[in-house]
Amino acid sequence: MTGEFVARLEDVLELYAEPLDEARPVVCMDELSKELHGPVAEPIPAEPGQPAKEDYEYKRKGTANLFVLLCPLLGWRHLEVTAKRGYLQFAQVMKTLVDDHFPKAEKIRVVLDNLNTHSPSSLYEAFEPSEARRIASKLEFHYTPKHGSWLNMAEIELSILVSQCLKKRIPDMYRLGGEASAWETIRNAQKASVHWHFGVADARVKLQRLYPKIQS
Repeated sequence: MTGEFVARLEDVLELYAEPLDEARPVVCMDELSKELHGPVAEPIPAEPGQPAKEDYEYKRKGTANLFVLLCPLLGWRHLEVTAKRGYLQFAQVMKTLVDDHFPKAEKIRVVLDNLNTHSPSSLYEAFEPSEARRIASKLEFHYTPKHGSWLNMAEIELSILVSQCLKKRIPDMYRLGGEASAWETIRNAQKASVHWHFGVADARVKLQRLYPKIQS
């Protein structure tokens, strides 16, 4: 429904237009799956005047999942590597967001897509009801429209991560976690952020075709 698309579109854009409120931070969340590839033959290490060499063939070694949390106005992000994606992993990331990353926040407004695990119900699958309710009461979910994941700034952050860090063979979760942690440290030290310039007024002009026609 175009009305639902527009409602979610403007909801997210209004969040992005707000100034920083540390009591109610806006945190974007996204995740991606990463194939793990190991060598068929041992790579040849670099030597003076010679670059390192590795065989073009590789062994598939399964997949891992990588969550990203991004608070654009603070220039802060956190990456979390898990063995798989699912409601338990999502619930744990949300608990960590509440208890470890923003423990003093009154409410954390989370921008995320419509994956079926991205729901408060996942908290009840993972934790006792009282604990699930405690975590849920600290969270306020704002969903991007269907086919509108480009509105999630965490997706932009993941694309930067892939281009700068993940376009190479990574054999296991341990190595993936190390790469992600090193990249996170550098980006946070730089306070790198996404500078969003597209607002509701822009959407009403440039995306006018997506708005429903008013019924007379």
